[in-house]
Amino acid sequence: MSTQYSLLVCVLHILVFSVLEITGTKKFPALIVFGDSTVDAGNNNQIPTLAKSNFLPYGQDFEGGKPTGRFCNGRLATDFLAEMLGIKDSIPAYLDPAFGIEDFATGVTFASAATGYDVATSNLLAVIPLSEELEYFKEYLQKLSSFLGKDGAVERARESLYFISIGTNDFILNYFTVPGRSSHFTVDEYEDFLLGTARNFLIELYSLGARKIVLTGLPPSGYLPVAKTLNHVSGIPNLEELNEASKDLNLKLQNLIAKLSKELKGIKLVYADIYNPTLHIIHNPNLYVCMLYHKGFENTEEGCCGTETFEFGILCKAADALSCPDPSKYVFWDSVHPSEKVYNIMANVLMDTTISQFLK
Repeated sequence: MSTQYSLLVCVLHILVFSVLEITGTKKFPALIVFGDSTVDAGNNNQIPTLAKSNFLPYGQDFEGGKPTGRFCNGRLATDFLAEMLGIKDSIPAYLDPAFGIEDFATGVTFASAATGYDVATSNLLAVIPLSEELEYFKEYLQKLSSFLGKDGAVERARESLYFISIGTNDFILNYFTVPGRSSHFTVDEYEDFLLGTARNFLIELYSLGARKIVLTGLPPSGYLPVAKTLNHVSGIPNLEELNEASKDLNLKLQNLIAKLSKELKGIKLVYADIYNPTLHIIHNPNLYVCMLYHKGFENTEEGCCGTETFEFGILCKAADALSCPDPSKYVFWDSVHPSEKVYNIMANVLMDTTISQFLK
């Protein structure tokens, strides 16, 4: 990738809004989200789990300085995408009692932090498995039918954009970190196991009316601060193996998408690459300077929170006083999750490389 890649990000938001202005209408009536902490806006707040972030310093840069349950200092990529598409400023969590079907009708996330394709991953911290996210979606469709009428709900399900971001925890929390799956599967076999779950999920989502779906791949997990800290202390996980597993599963997901696109009539299923854009930001931090971002990144190695090496979740709350004064200088907000600035960049990249395929 060249410097043109980051310069493209700088002007992309202008092009996106110009396209939407020309069409004179929203392309999608709603953005519906499934996945893990990268897209959880607070569902975990409502369940008994340690995987929460509904406390400062999380949310310090969200509107009103409010910790919503997003594992970030501000908004997530899906929040920015919803705004860019002219839908709404942020995507609410389905289990948040502050919102109702009138809010969810234009966008909602069923995501649960610390979950994965593998139910064993979600069991580690007692969070919502992907299968249960789908059950909540079925319940949502029933509420939508009462709100919009049966025909209106069917149309809304068909015309909405679906965004799925999941899989990283299966490797970094599960396979390469705790005993269990690694004693029963080789890495390749475990990837195929995850792929089977992904396939079943996509087919069932399609059967429930979804037709426009974005499936993200995995990031380079070996670059996460917490992975590097654990590797330095214990040698587990192996950083190179983590990255290779992510790349391998990403390739398999792309092949799955190609197959399902042929098998499922009327589906528009698109892969979203986040592996390479993330690497580009990490390796070229000074290039991301333009009207959107007044300065590039100064720290690509550690998270803003605490000692910058291992804190995330409740550990960030305990280390609040140690958090960095300017998260926009950091690629990572905590030792696992990107900063709001990175999510903004990623949303712009996704608009150009992925969402644009639905706007043609």
